[in-house]
Amino acid sequence: MTTLPKVDTHLPGASCLLCIAAASMANSKLTTYSHSLPEEGLPKLKSDLVELLRKRGVDAIVINEDINVAKLPDAKVKGDDVAKKDFSSFRNKYNIEHLIVIDINEVGFERPYSAYVPSGEPKGVVAGLGYEVSLSNNTYEWYLPLNIQISADGQWDEPPNYPGLTNAYFQALETSKDNLLKPFSG
Repeated sequence: MTTLPKVDTHLPGASCLLCIAAASMANSKLTTYSHSLPEEGLPKLKSDLVELLRKRGVDAIVINEDINVAKLPDAKVKGDDVAKKDFSSFRNKYNIEHLIVIDINEVGFERPYSAYVPSGEPKGVVAGLGYEVSLSNNTYEWYLPLNIQISADGQWDEPPNYPGLTNAYFQALETSKDNLLKPFSG
C-alpha cells in the first residue's frame, strides 16, 4: 500500500492563484473539519485483503512498509498490460510472485470549481487505484481505477459537524473498501 494521504478538502477547477485562494477561503470551515475525520479502516485494508486471500488458500503476506511507486525505476518493457514502473525488486525482497498495490491518492471531500465559482456541492470522496502485478513479467493481472464520490443526503452546509457530508464521507470509505476487496472475496 502506498502512503495514505491526509483527509482533506479538494477543490478541482480552482486553478489560478486567486481562484485557489478564494475557494480555500470559502471552504475553510469544511477543510478544518475534514482534518478531524479518521481514515476509518483504510490503513487496515491491506491486512483485510491478505486475510481474504488466505481464506482462499493463497499464501499471502502483508508488506508493512509503504510503497513509493514514484521512486521505483521505469519499466524497461512497454506494452498494453505492462506496468509503467518496475516492481521486480519486490520479488526477491519478499519472495513473492504477485504484488497487489493499493494506491489511494485522495480521501475526504471534493468540491468542483470553475475558476473561483463553485460548480457543485461537495461530496465525500475516495480516489486511487488497486492493481495486481505479476513480478515474473511486470504485467497487470488486475487493475481497478477508484473514484468514489457520494453526495450528502439533503443539506450539506451544516457546520460545524456537517452531518450529511460526514455520512457521505463514511459511505465513500465503505464503498471504496468494498470495491477493492470484492474481487478477492471469492
